Amino acid sequence: MDFLFAPPVPVNLPIQGNSQRFPVHRVYCIGRNYGDHVREMGGDAKRSSPVFFMKPADALWLDGAVPYPGATGDLHHEVEMVVALARGGREIAVADALACVYGYGVGLDLTRRDLQNLAKADGAPWDSAKGFDASAPISTLTPASVCGHPQHATLELQVNGSTRQQVDIGDMIWALPEIIHELSRLWTLAPGDVIFTGTPAGVGPLRRGDRYRAMLGNIATLEGHLL
Repeated sequence: MDFLFAPPVPVNLPIQGNSQRFPVHRVYCIGRNYGDHVREMGGDAKRSSPVFFMKPADALWLDGAVPYPGATGDLHHEVEMVVALARGGREIAVADALACVYGYGVGLDLTRRDLQNLAKADGAPWDSAKGFDASAPISTLTPASVCGHPQHATLELQVNGSTRQQVDIGDMIWALPEIIHELSRLWTLAPGDVIFTGTPAGVGPLRRGDRYRAMLGNIATLEGHLL
């Protein structure tokens, strides 16, 4: 096949203990998935239809040095358990969902909060608030064959050595099998899909020079700083 110009290198993620890389297809995110975070954002924490949005695959960021984005004065951190799929499909049953999971990691859903608030007020999409360059720092993946499928694990974010966010993933409103099921009702999921599973309370600003450390139990760790 003759391309007009060189196509971009496919986005891929490192895998713990494996020289192979995980090729990324799409990046899905779920909002409002921890009751305490829903309440701190002024919402109703009762279970309702899940809220999904997407980030570009190349928003995933593996470099520990994260550039502070333009067009915002209020960049927020949102720590999340990240799930990578090796199988996909449509209308995936809840009982079959975990069989699609390749592995787990931890990531940050960086958010231009000021732009998001403006979009919400206008009833506009969140793309510029969520899908910008380097908006999804992510750790190395740990295969489920190594860590299993965690039902309980501490999800934590420290900024400059102080804990900002901390929760047990068992507190998710929509558990992982339900997330996969609901996503597969809206899109055909595929091998290489990555899912950010929601953030707990404690979201707040990141500033240039801040250092962060995100952890998912003993499964994954992500460290870096803002340029």
